[in-house]
Amino acid sequence: MEKTGWNNWVLVLGVVLLAIVPLLIVRDSEFGGADGEAEAAIGEVNPDYEPWFEPLIEPPGGETESLLFVSQGAIGAGIVGFVIGRYKGRSERNQQSE
Repeated sequence: MEKTGWNNWVLVLGVVLLAIVPLLIVRDSEFGGADGEAEAAIGEVNPDYEPWFEPLIEPPGGETESLLFVSQGAIGAGIVGFVIGRYKGRSERNQQSE
């Protein structure tokens, strides 16, 4: 097996470890968003604080909010992948024409 093949397997193993190890180490935790943390910090600093405005659309539940968040990430990853693929294809095409 060539060296590139081993490098790919090492990278795949690294990604798997990065995904699994934190789940094994941190047992009793609740994942929350930055919005909730910011609201709690503002409440501690100034308990009389009132927001300037309310959201235009309130998602019906946490699942909908998670779906929207994941959809934004997927769309962003798709755009980044598309742009990288276009540049890679363009550079390969230029190398072939030279």
